[in-house]
Amino acid sequence: MKSDIEIAQEAVMKPIKEVAAAYGIAEDDLELYGKYKAKLTDELWEKIKDRPDGKLVLVTAINPTPAGEGKTTTTVGLGEAFGRMGKNAIIALREPSLGPCFGIKGGAAGGGYAQVVPMEDLNLHFTGDFHAITSANNLLAALLDNHIQQGNALGIDPRQVLWKRCEDMNDRALRNIVIGLGAKADGMVREDHFVITVASEIMAILCLADNMEDLKARLGRIIVAYNFAGEPVTADDLHATGSMAALLKDALKPNLIQTLEHTGALVHGGPFANIAHGCNSVRATRTALKLCDIVVTEAGFGADLGAEKFLDIKCRMAGLKPDAVVLVATVRALKYNGGVPKDRLAEENLDALKRGIVNLEKHIENIQKYHVPVVVTLNSFITDTEAEYAYIKRFCEERGCDFALSEVWAKGGEGGLALAERVLNTLENKPGDFRVLYPDEMGLKDKIKTVATEIYGADDVSYSPAASKALKRIEEMGFGDLPVCMAKTQYSLSDDQTKLGRPAGFTINVRDAYVSAGAGFVVALTGSIMTMPGLPKKPAAENIDVDKNGRITGLF
Repeated sequence: MKSDIEIAQEAVMKPIKEVAAAYGIAEDDLELYGKYKAKLTDELWEKIKDRPDGKLVLVTAINPTPAGEGKTTTTVGLGEAFGRMGKNAIIALREPSLGPCFGIKGGAAGGGYAQVVPMEDLNLHFTGDFHAITSANNLLAALLDNHIQQGNALGIDPRQVLWKRCEDMNDRALRNIVIGLGAKADGMVREDHFVITVASEIMAILCLADNMEDLKARLGRIIVAYNFAGEPVTADDLHATGSMAALLKDALKPNLIQTLEHTGALVHGGPFANIAHGCNSVRATRTALKLCDIVVTEAGFGADLGAEKFLDIKCRMAGLKPDAVVLVATVRALKYNGGVPKDRLAEENLDALKRGIVNLEKHIENIQKYHVPVVVTLNSFITDTEAEYAYIKRFCEERGCDFALSEVWAKGGEGGLALAERVLNTLENKPGDFRVLYPDEMGLKDKIKTVATEIYGADDVSYSPAASKALKRIEEMGFGDLPVCMAKTQYSLSDDQTKLGRPAGFTINVRDAYVSAGAGFVVALTGSIMTMPGLPKKPAAENIDVDKNGRITGLF
């Protein structure tokens, strides 16, 4: 079969004006970025905001494995399938980060015949949103250090600067740096740090803000440092809010592109789910719900991270209520969880499947804790067997889940019809009663323990002295009612990525915590999770090229 980029480059795209028109969006409500990309104007929202909402379907997955799961591919293919059925549907996705694109994971535009296009644009600079977020983040950093250099009227303690610089690239050498070396005029010497752009609080703020007014309020609340008296210093204190908002003016608007079958795709924002909250923007999701009868969206990594944060952070803040959850797995990934090495996954192995399916079982149980109906789907591979399918189907149905095979990678929307039918059946016959996992008034340590024990299956939570001190300080500052955003490895339900399947008898180790006051959540750092990833020994960047005609190759 052709590569993803070959399929995408051969696609015949419709002008984005035509895609928009199918959803009743006039050309005046588009800000065009060439023929095939556009941002949606603020005026459009004013026209549609009083319409009733459509149904919201969340796509999530088991813990990711080297065998692959295909969550974004499923999201795209399901949207295409609804289109083939004559349903008024749209998809809502996150924007890809350059870090994994040039690292090991590749892009995030779906795969095979279930992709969003233009694929190269989306995976590279797109409409410049990530550049704007990076610039706003680093403007705040520059203003902070300049304030210290120019007399430090706010009494900022250089040893308690919290705000980190960022860039949208995996660059481990920037995790811990020293700035201000040189002459006195070059700034105060201090230790500094970088995070990847998708872990910046400004990324989270952009994705959770309702409008420009809300964006500015959230930006102003960012805590950048503490002063010598131990009091928080904010972006508002540095008079940085207005200039950051100016850089984010266009980035705040959702982007519209299309799938290979011309289903609309609102692609906006891109926080990772292992180190951030892992959801596309509230603005894009809300807009989609006003435009369509069915909205298919996704959350990053496995359901223990992306879905939990979608439900406990995004839905809590935005008042969203998902109507169904699609949980994606593969036979290969389940056998990998059952201890089969990667080079043996093509062989039928029901014993390994039975050992590994406990990972899927835990994710089913977790979603059901939110009182939302679950549809399990398997991305099919040619090496799968009917016996393996039959076992998984029976396993899911015994747990109250609808089940369907998905062949969207090979067949596009046609390969998603069976899944779309099961999702429609769930939407029509299995009404949910969504509720969050914990109340706002619960203490921060209790919230962390609730997620750790209920969602991860941990026995308990341990805290380093630094983490306990930070959480106590955060509550004393009045942020104890915020939800928690767990920074944890995506590869395991535990905080140890080597523990596959459904680990038991483990403790979640919280090494530090900090408040993202603008975003509106408290981040708990667990295990050895990094907010600035590194490149692998052989980065994907080594295989990417562009020819004399401007045709890009090697992107996947």
